[in-house]
Amino acid sequence: MNIAIVGASGAVGQEFLRVLQEQDFPVDNLLLFGSKRSAGSSYTFRGKEYVVRELTHGDDFKDVDIVFTSAGAGVSREYAADITRHGAVMIDNSSAFRMDPDVPLVVPEVNGDDAFNTPRNIIANPNCTTIQMVVALKPIHDISPIRRVHVATYQAASGAGAAAMDELVGQHSALSDGKEPKVEKFAYQLAYNVIPHIDVFTDNGYTKEEMKMYHETKKIMHAPSLEVSATCVRVPVMRAHSEAVWIETESPVGVEAAREAFAKAQGVVVVDNPADKLYPMPLFVANADPVYVGRIRADITNDRGLSFWVVGDQIKKGAALNAVQIAQYLIAHKK
Repeated sequence: MNIAIVGASGAVGQEFLRVLQEQDFPVDNLLLFGSKRSAGSSYTFRGKEYVVRELTHGDDFKDVDIVFTSAGAGVSREYAADITRHGAVMIDNSSAFRMDPDVPLVVPEVNGDDAFNTPRNIIANPNCTTIQMVVALKPIHDISPIRRVHVATYQAASGAGAAAMDELVGQHSALSDGKEPKVEKFAYQLAYNVIPHIDVFTDNGYTKEEMKMYHETKKIMHAPSLEVSATCVRVPVMRAHSEAVWIETESPVGVEAAREAFAKAQGVVVVDNPADKLYPMPLFVANADPVYVGRIRADITNDRGLSFWVVGDQIKKGAALNAVQIAQYLIAHKK
């Protein structure tokens, strides 16, 4: 297949290259695109050197089958017509099209078939926090429909990009040297701190990040009546997000039934043995493909409630891997 990556020099763009390699994705020709600043940079893929081209309006995508885009919502909106004009499928990692009714929002383990309903040749990759949560919700939702979700997230620096990861490292280094840490990518110093603020605040007191989880979960799970309330928090972790999740189902789902459903679910690994101090942690989940679930227990305040802990690599399953899995789903289930 002829594949292109837009935003090739960014953290997710670089992860696309690694994931395509790891997944042994069929790539006959590869094109890399970026900003004027990153144009001319070169990267090695399967032993061959590829030079990043400047993204411009034109016919550069004429013979391309699939384009992975991760250069921000503004770039995606501006260049979508150029990318899809000649039939390429655009799998977009930004927020640009996620809630458009004629653009599917896809997590293959949950709603893979939606990827075939693409009137605009665009498929949206959900927000990273939503992706790992719905992978965990799906096996329980299949037992008994979920009525509501409360979630508190513990989001890594990687969610704000490669520069944010560098800033966190730099802050720790500066503080250890007795210097003032640089604060540019976050509202406050992230080192030795947690910040209950991701994206901008909206009129209802929730942030846009929190409202993404509300809207995207409903769309992906085809559950307009499902209610979601989120509090999203940035924590001084490099690249794996964690989530504390409380759910209420229509009928009670026992802990053992839930654990068995998680264990059988595609893309989920259960790590749940508190007696031996076994539970998912970002320290051990970074760079891993699956979504990890642990601390599975009954909600003692609700006889139809369950609580569990979810951890996933933000750059992998939360971004590049999910996009590549969408492409793999298209190939494997071509209609």
